[in-house]
Amino acid sequence: MNIAVVGTGYVGLVTGACFSEFGVHVTCVDTDADKIAALERGEIPIYEPGLEDVVARNVRGGRLNFTTASDEAIDQALVVFIAVGTPPKDDGSTDLQYVESVARQIGRRMESYKVIVTKSTVPVGTSDRVRACIDEELEKRGVKIRYSLASNPEFLREGAAIHDFMRPDRVVIGTDGDDDQALAIMKDLYRPLYLNETPFVETNIHTAELSKYAANAFLATKISFINEMSVLCDSIGGDVQAIARIMGLDNRIGKKFLHAGPGFGGSCFPKDTQSAAHFARELGHELSIVEASIRANDRQRLRMIDKVVASLDGEVQGKTVAVLGLAFKPETDDIREAPALDIVRGLQERGATVRGYDPAALAIASQALPEMVSCKDAYDALDGADVMVIITEWNEFRMLDFGRARELMSEPRMVDMRNIYDAAHMQSEGFQYVGVGV
Repeated sequence: MNIAVVGTGYVGLVTGACFSEFGVHVTCVDTDADKIAALERGEIPIYEPGLEDVVARNVRGGRLNFTTASDEAIDQALVVFIAVGTPPKDDGSTDLQYVESVARQIGRRMESYKVIVTKSTVPVGTSDRVRACIDEELEKRGVKIRYSLASNPEFLREGAAIHDFMRPDRVVIGTDGDDDQALAIMKDLYRPLYLNETPFVETNIHTAELSKYAANAFLATKISFINEMSVLCDSIGGDVQAIARIMGLDNRIGKKFLHAGPGFGGSCFPKDTQSAAHFARELGHELSIVEASIRANDRQRLRMIDKVVASLDGEVQGKTVAVLGLAFKPETDDIREAPALDIVRGLQERGATVRGYDPAALAIASQALPEMVSCKDAYDALDGADVMVIITEWNEFRMLDFGRARELMSEPRMVDMRNIYDAAHMQSEGFQYVGVGV
């Protein structure tokens, strides 16, 4: 089977590479000629563990190729995945101009039956807009060509995307209720996963489109909830980690996403919660729980700045802050909506000099934070610092040499926004320690 994946961003590149690993012939398409040229040279534009090996192996095997020739790729494909960007607008809605552009291109070029699959995270009703764009272009050409639409949302975690694609919790396939052919083709495409007994959910298109928003909004809400519990724990001298364990041992709740910290970030949770809330308002409803989780997330970032300020006895002007971790989570270079951006800027606005380090995201973060001093490693960042602030829980920050750190720092202070260290242990190391809800 030949498929085309339009868009070589995070979702498109991972999707194309992993399908080629199944033995499918995949053509990844992008309008960015420089990106395509880099991919053809084996240069991966994103940091994702394991992706480089998968791409290289399947390019060598002739199953994966990259091109800017979108018309040719569409011609040869039975299934065309739309995996372009869907950035948020200022009002929280989703910008669908790239999705609609691809749909129109398909309509202008299509000569035979195809399954058009929305892989990007999109609001409910986007497939209807895709259909309208394709039909309009077909009408302009004066032709009638049968095609199918499907929604196949991705549930990939950055830093674990290859595993999540190869061994997913579930595969969601949304099609028109009477379109047995499209469903059969999609199931055949995912056939290798049947060997792993992966659960498949077959539903209608609108339900499939909503499912990604529902999942992400719920997970974001769990994060905001435990962060609000951390505020209470800070006030009463409680232990939010014990609270999280007590809650997580209840099988109805589960232990995942109950880790207090600086709040959620990345390309999915902030955008998807805002988009879901906006879509609901357009329908005349209010997703009050989702909107509350968004507000709680915004407040949590401000609280983290306050923790750093308090650790400096309220005197931030002229102080040096060492920030360890700039990506929104470990094992990625993604800084989109990363808590570190707001925290660094907030400290700089209060007069602090920020020395920052991240194992993967430093170059990208330096562009977004031009006044930050970029450091080569954690100890370089700690040199002369009045306080150490851990924002992203990279493994290399879990076993720091505190004797060396004390020698480098002006004052031995730590604000641990991920609770990766124990307060008693840090005090025994001679550090003034501040955690989140502990």
